[in-house]
Amino acid sequence: MLVSDDKPGIGGEPLLGQKIKPKYSAYPKGEGFEAPSWVAFDKQVLSFDAYLEDEVPDKNQEKYRIRYYKIYFYLEDDTIQVNEPEMRNSGLPQGTFIRRHRISLPPPDDDQFYTVYHFNINTDIVFYGRTFKIYDCDTFTKNFLKKIGVKLPSPGKCPEDPYLKARRETLDHTEPLRPYVSFDTRKQFLEHDRQVLRFFCLWDDSTSLFGDRRDLVLHYFLCDDTIEIKEVMPPNSGRDAMSLFLQRRKLPKYGPPGIYQPGQITDRTVLNVYGGLTANRVTRFLLDKYQLGKLDQDFYKDSDLAIGTTINVWGRKVLLCDCDEFTKCYYKTKYGIENFTSIPCKPLPPPKIERKFPPYTGFGSEEDSLRSCIGLIPTPHQRDFKKFMEKDSYGNISNTLRFFAKLITNECADVDRMFVIAYYLSDNTISVFEHAERNSGITPGKFLRRVRVKRPGQEIFKSEFSEYIQPEELYVGAKVNVNGYLFLLLSADEYTLNYMEKNSDKFPLSSIELALQKLKEVEPRSREIKQVFTAADPMHTKTLDYNMFRSIMMNITSGKLIDHEVITIARHYRVPEDTNPPVNILIALAHEQLKKNAFENFDRLIAVCMYEDREKKKVLPCKDIKRLCKSSRVPLTDDLLGAILSRFADSEEQINYDSFFSALNWRTNPMPEMESILYNTEQCEDVWLGSPSPIPVRFIRYLPLLKDVFGLEEE
Repeated sequence: MLVSDDKPGIGGEPLLGQKIKPKYSAYPKGEGFEAPSWVAFDKQVLSFDAYLEDEVPDKNQEKYRIRYYKIYFYLEDDTIQVNEPEMRNSGLPQGTFIRRHRISLPPPDDDQFYTVYHFNINTDIVFYGRTFKIYDCDTFTKNFLKKIGVKLPSPGKCPEDPYLKARRETLDHTEPLRPYVSFDTRKQFLEHDRQVLRFFCLWDDSTSLFGDRRDLVLHYFLCDDTIEIKEVMPPNSGRDAMSLFLQRRKLPKYGPPGIYQPGQITDRTVLNVYGGLTANRVTRFLLDKYQLGKLDQDFYKDSDLAIGTTINVWGRKVLLCDCDEFTKCYYKTKYGIENFTSIPCKPLPPPKIERKFPPYTGFGSEEDSLRSCIGLIPTPHQRDFKKFMEKDSYGNISNTLRFFAKLITNECADVDRMFVIAYYLSDNTISVFEHAERNSGITPGKFLRRVRVKRPGQEIFKSEFSEYIQPEELYVGAKVNVNGYLFLLLSADEYTLNYMEKNSDKFPLSSIELALQKLKEVEPRSREIKQVFTAADPMHTKTLDYNMFRSIMMNITSGKLIDHEVITIARHYRVPEDTNPPVNILIALAHEQLKKNAFENFDRLIAVCMYEDREKKKVLPCKDIKRLCKSSRVPLTDDLLGAILSRFADSEEQINYDSFFSALNWRTNPMPEMESILYNTEQCEDVWLGSPSPIPVRFIRYLPLLKDVFGLEEE
């Protein structure tokens, strides 16, 4: 129990365990404020090495015994603790010899306590009648004693215990009757548990019958020097998947070593086993310390494994080809190995055997004939479904290239026959339709059903697939041989030209950059070319029609440009046209559709609109009129209905429903029948002049063309 006040106990002595305040301190002081000693020297302890000569009575082997101690002096409260280090098999109670407390001086000064000045090297200290001889101290203690002015002598020498010395000398010269052989592997297990070296190996068994190359993975367990081997099974190898190629065990270097009798391989050799003849029989044994007749087996260690080394796995030569990063770090740290160049263990690819198929039989398609040669049970040919889904027609995107063509022939009756050739991008098929001509004597319609067309000049009965016409071979001005009929492509529709211009990498003739590059070859004649264009435009409209523009381009390039390139240039520099038809044409088209479907419910539609018109303004929003037409099943397409609504809508998107439905009423407000007008077209002449029909554009601005190609400005 600690007492906080400074009152002394009985007789002026401090109470047991009382913490007193010294009147003065002999320890070094700091600058400025002086803190209490227990604060300044908290957790600072002086350590001294001492020994004690302990008498041993009534024993002939020894008269005294040297015992070693550690004396700790705590600077914060001048307490002392004495510990005795434990010695193995000493037979003595060791540990704390004197617990920590203040120790008084021996009589007659027992009214005082030990201080730091009582301790020094080569000094005898008496604690409770036992004399401790200090012979050394630690570095901190030496530095502290020097700071407080204590002169330190040189450290002394601790005497050796005579009994322990004599016993050690006796044991060194005596061989035990039962030698102890240690097989303790716990240290290796604790240091290297869960540490495994991994090597990638190859067992080449291709020289034997039905043998091949086997990829293996070797695991070396550092905790007990055992080896485990697993096989890497490639897909479709035809082998049963086994968990292990070699179970975890120590691997002998010179295996297989042979067959041994039970007990022939053992860690200890027993020379004799005997027992007493009494009832209390005790079994005894004697070990052979010389280990005569012991079989020495040499097992693989981690030092025997390296990249490029061939090891013997029970008669199988296994090559170590590579290892993982942990294994490289382990060998680099322990053995200083730096070179870890891996050995390629993959076999060379076998020579590819060309598979030959019999020629085409002529029955069915070539793909069907090939499928009958691949398997016993013929299966249908698989189409390119991805291409079909990407290039199939949907909505307004047809993915079909259409060309206007004529037949090249010497027959007078077939010279003027016009055709439409459609190329379907989804499956590379072609269909041909003949254009209707009055009084030609030829029935128009389908000329060739949809089918893939082979390129001319190919052998029919052969093992390879035939080559078919590709979309890149079709352009305006090209000659296409379709099953023996030669066609000249004269023009293409708007979708085809747009598609080819967007994919100019596949259709180079639709690239405006390449077409203008050809025009730049005639740049020395730029002034003359400008005069030709100016002369062809006597009205100074700065535009030319397509036929005139085409003839000029063909003349100035001397035939280097083909028709498709001329069309590409003409479309790039064409004059924009108003594609919105007049409202009377739209209403005429609507009347035609309404007549075909006999739709006459216009009075009911006006009545519904008047009911919804709560404010009686005779106008409704455009979206409401469109919704009403849809719900009443007005037989008009979305595009046509939207175009008509846009013409009747005002700035606020409001429509006068009375005038709108009155205009659609073909009974009360009939429109004169109008012939179908085809924009950007020309009538086909009796003698074909080579200009495409329908023409791709009407008028072309030639001044921007001259500026981009030749850099000529308008004068």
